[in-house]
Amino acid sequence: MTRRVVAITGAGGALGAAISTHFAREAGTDVVLSDLSAPSLDATVAGLGDRAEVDGAVETLLADVSDAEQVEAVVALATERFGRLDALISNAGVLSPNGRIHNLTTEDWERAFRVNVLGAVNGIRAAVPVMRKQAAGSIVLTASVSGITAWSHAAPYCATKAAVIQLAKVAAVEYARDGIRVNCVCPGSFESAIHRDLPQAAIDAIAARHPLGLGSADDLVGAYAYLAGDASRWTTGSAVVVDGGYAAP
Repeated sequence: MTRRVVAITGAGGALGAAISTHFAREAGTDVVLSDLSAPSLDATVAGLGDRAEVDGAVETLLADVSDAEQVEAVVALATERFGRLDALISNAGVLSPNGRIHNLTTEDWERAFRVNVLGAVNGIRAAVPVMRKQAAGSIVLTASVSGITAWSHAAPYCATKAAVIQLAKVAAVEYARDGIRVNCVCPGSFESAIHRDLPQAAIDAIAARHPLGLGSADDLVGAYAYLAGDASRWTTGSAVVVDGGYAAP
């Protein structure tokens, strides 16, 4: 049976680690994990578990997703090492500084677009040539519930995540005839390192906006597993919202 190959950018951090752990432990799956931060990537690999828990091979490569050549190198590693690429999960992203639009700098906006939007574009551009030859493949982008709602004092993040949702839709239409599916996941707020230094009152306020309460990275993994797998073979151009009910009211 042909093994499945999954490449994940933004593999460091809470969500990246949770996604990476799931696929590394999935039967018949080899993974290529990438992140900009060496310590974060090392922490993810260390958290995968022992060889009894990890089913396949694990390759790693540092990469800045805003650099097209570095993203291409991630895909090249997958094809050179394993001969194919079945799923690309484009998970790298950055938050924008907290401030109203008129107080944010051009660099604040440019950084958000370089990483959140161009990073996703670079992932698609790198994966498509490989997947077209296979006539099959799944690309999963990480968007956000902020892309379908409005977060005050976070305009660059909201705007770029809305762009990621639209990018997934356009790419889905463009590459459907090539057998490539493109979808995105829209997470709500979940426990991560960015909450570590917040006062409990602030965390409680965030949790209160989610009818099901503040989630965890593990609560999001199922959406990525579904979109990257054969169970979603008739799903493309979708924005799967996993937000604890944040966008429901």
